[in-house]
Amino acid sequence: MDKKKKPELLMPAGSPELLKVAVHYGADAVYLGDETMSLRAKAQNFSVPEIRQAVEYAHAHGVKVYVAANIFAHTSDLAKAMKLFLQLKPIQPDALIISDPGVFSLARSLVPEIPVHISTQANNTNFATYDFWYRQGVRRVVAARELTLDELASIRENIPGDMEIEAFVHGAMCISYSGRCLISSFLTGRDANQGACTHPCRWSYSLMEESRPGEYMPVEEDERGTYLYHSRDLCMVDRLDDVIASGVDSLKVEGRMKNALYAATVARAYRHAIDDLSIDPEIYRDNAPGYLEEVSKCSNRTFCTGFYYGRPGSEAQVYDSTKTRTEYVYLGTLMKEDGRNAFIQKNKFSVGDEIELVRPDETVSAHVLSMTDEDGASMESCPHASRKVYIELDCECRELDIMRKPE
Repeated sequence: MDKKKKPELLMPAGSPELLKVAVHYGADAVYLGDETMSLRAKAQNFSVPEIRQAVEYAHAHGVKVYVAANIFAHTSDLAKAMKLFLQLKPIQPDALIISDPGVFSLARSLVPEIPVHISTQANNTNFATYDFWYRQGVRRVVAARELTLDELASIRENIPGDMEIEAFVHGAMCISYSGRCLISSFLTGRDANQGACTHPCRWSYSLMEESRPGEYMPVEEDERGTYLYHSRDLCMVDRLDDVIASGVDSLKVEGRMKNALYAATVARAYRHAIDDLSIDPEIYRDNAPGYLEEVSKCSNRTFCTGFYYGRPGSEAQVYDSTKTRTEYVYLGTLMKEDGRNAFIQKNKFSVGDEIELVRPDETVSAHVLSMTDEDGASMESCPHASRKVYIELDCECRELDIMRKPE
């Protein structure tokens, strides 16, 4: 791979903490949402002051920030969009991610100096669509997830050289076409196209005959239930050479609602994969099983390759369980406070346990020597989530080390 053509690694940032983790573990760019216009309303998201801080932090580390404003806007949302864009004007993020043509028009009129990337929600499935957006001044379009690698290569051949293609390479797959789902709105009143999806595609379903209410007839694939819409997660970390060969410029990871272990593990694996591939394809291919093993150490629904090699069949669905597959448990992210090692506890562990510290370039084994609470009282374990704990390990601790242990 030509080093000049090394693709961007674009990571999700669902909160200020996760933005720092993504930057620390190798992202070239991050995407985030504000509290009003993002399609991930259930993520922590960012206030406008937090977006300012995020842009300052990321830019200080050479990382770009893209702000998602990609809901399908109703008329009542347009005033929110105008307010957001005017607030972002002095902050100057590196791009806005937009799907709605009306919102796009508002952005062009209010903040023409901020580039716009067209969201995957806009159903970008052919080169004519890319050309249309190019004529509107857009220089990046996010590919629909339903495209094959051959289709991406055809788009690349038929669009201007300075038009960039962004494509998802990792994370949860939506069962509906380009994420345009009505099931959540119908069943719960929470609109996926406004960022409030309840993920009913992950629920277990049975059949009920109209004249026999209350009599449920399972259609079982196994003893646990039926998961008609339950897709496996996308993972292309061991096939990036194929993705890049198709002409993709930005490799996007899904996961604004995931935790820091996911952000660090996935960013690190893809960072090393991209860098190895840029140095020598043989090095990349030799190490590919290791990248795949590493991304398997955080929550996933087992992996598939999506639509990249053709329309997926039943092998892309999870029939055995609604639970995710987790090899390692996230314990917390280390912070430095007055020379002490602190963290906000995520899962229980105890003094004497052997844990791992995930770092950008290594994973270190460590033993827990002691823990204390905020009052200095000694603790044998930390059983309460979201509690601040101070910890001593038998090795050096660094800011933003991610603590994990096998489940």
